[in-house]
Amino acid sequence: MTTPLPLEGRTLLITGASSGLGAHFARLAVSAGARVVLGARRVERVAVLAQELGQGKAVAVPMDVTDEASIIAAFDAAEAALGPIDTVIANAGMAAPGRSTDVSVEALRQLTDTNFTGVYLTAREAARRMIAHGIGTRGRILLIGSITAGMTGQGDAAYAAGKAAVAHLGRNLAREWVRIGITVNTIQPGYIATEIAGDWFDTPGGQAQIAAFHRRRLQPVESLDGAVLYFCSDASGSTTGATLTVDDGQSL
Repeated sequence: MTTPLPLEGRTLLITGASSGLGAHFARLAVSAGARVVLGARRVERVAVLAQELGQGKAVAVPMDVTDEASIIAAFDAAEAALGPIDTVIANAGMAAPGRSTDVSVEALRQLTDTNFTGVYLTAREAARRMIAHGIGTRGRILLIGSITAGMTGQGDAAYAAGKAAVAHLGRNLAREWVRIGITVNTIQPGYIATEIAGDWFDTPGGQAQIAAFHRRRLQPVESLDGAVLYFCSDASGSTTGATLTVDDGQSL
């Protein structure tokens, strides 16, 4: 007897899918049996990734999470291509590192629009669609937070505060939609080598930060796979409003 894949039969939309965690989650989801919608501003990148993942398994859509009209259009395109979306990973994010006295108001607004408002709008549109299509207890929304939500002195106060807001948003949305059956959970990863960090970890300061981690390494991206598969699958139907730290022990 063949064991079903954990995401078999699911149609999953990922924001920020053009690189880093988003692209990794897309490959993971397809390998677990899902069909995947790849949303990102860099459409050319997600188009290449969709081709890699295979026709009928992945589709690329333009999506700017700071723009509600773009989010709505992305869900429209996703449904036209693959049908109703029952699973969403709100992953899109950016950083604005530096001392708070030096970060520009423009950078602060862009970060907040992407890391918090974008997550809110994505989750809200996902829930609206799931409710309209009667998806009910199969609905899964996963927010990608950060261990910085509970840390200080990391040189990115706005990013950390925004990720703390994401975790609390997840709990509130979970409470709001609990009777409908849509689950909302948050994963808080540690430091992983992705584009969002730029070249920081190649600098002396970045190398010193890695050396200070208990395992003296950046977190392997594959370490998130088990949690992502669980929160996106049927198995997590009774888990909602959870905030799970998966950080390779970095915050200990």
